[in-house]
Amino acid sequence: MPTLTTLEEFIIAQERLQPEARGEFSQLLRDLVLGAKVVHREVNRAGLAGVLGEYGHINVQGEVQQKLDVLANEQFLAALSRGCQVAAVASEESDTILPLCDTGKYVVLIDPLDGSSNIDVNVSIGTIFAIYRRLSPLGTPATVADCLQPGSAQLAAGYVLYGSSTMLVYTTGSGVNGFTYEASLGEFFLSHPNIRIPEASKYYSINDAAYERFPEGLKVYLSDLKQRNTSAKKPMSPRYIGSLVADFHRNLLQGGIFIYPGSVDRPEGKLRLLYECNPMAFIAEQAGGQASSGSQRILALQPTELHQRCPLYIGSPDEMARVAACLAAPEFATLAH
Repeated sequence: MPTLTTLEEFIIAQERLQPEARGEFSQLLRDLVLGAKVVHREVNRAGLAGVLGEYGHINVQGEVQQKLDVLANEQFLAALSRGCQVAAVASEESDTILPLCDTGKYVVLIDPLDGSSNIDVNVSIGTIFAIYRRLSPLGTPATVADCLQPGSAQLAAGYVLYGSSTMLVYTTGSGVNGFTYEASLGEFFLSHPNIRIPEASKYYSINDAAYERFPEGLKVYLSDLKQRNTSAKKPMSPRYIGSLVADFHRNLLQGGIFIYPGSVDRPEGKLRLLYECNPMAFIAEQAGGQASSGSQRILALQPTELHQRCPLYIGSPDEMARVAACLAAPEFATLAH
């Protein structure tokens, strides 16, 4: 049997590489992991515990909350409240920031349960998080400005996928690593060290039902893709689950591009910049991929509001270069040649 590295051992090893580390950041990661373990448990027994279905409220996004949305939000808030590392949490399920500890050095932005529309049909769902260092003075209440930082300022980002197995994938800016949860031991084990997104794409993920409302440049790209597919020995296959974590995770491991564009009637798109686009973009870039709004690098965008929406093009370098050329994004156009 190979020697397995637990997440705890991995965190300690990383901490030893930073002599200035005081343990606060590591404890914050542990608290997030605790929240993920509780949500894993609830997701796996949801059908028996009476937590499937709608909660009955409309969240700040204008979406119907599911019971598991509310439960996941509560569990992560409880976990992050255990220590005093977090000054405030901004959640996709909350109207404004939620202050936790005035002396906390960090703020956490979180989508507690991504893909909740798939809950009732047992499709993979996930949690997405981003960690920033607060900007306001220690000892004072955190402010909204602490959370409105560009994605390039992230200290860490990750996601938890609740599927056939539960996986944690995260980065602290030094590569991407994946951990698989062994429920009988209550431990995450390193299963996917140093993840690199394949250079070439195997899949493309997009909701074709909205084709008529797509930007013209995207229509050109999709037409080119399908023409390439007719003569390719290994054509790209369409795969779209409708759960960002699940679609991104597949493409991260096997190569591909995920697109949720703006449209004629909704140019800002649907996905949230702070809770979905920024964390996934940080992971993608750390794994050798790219992420764009269609006109700018995601991590360079300056947020202006907590629940700001943003188009998202994210994935392997080859297809990102092609779609950039079709959309005429200056910063990526040279990659198409």
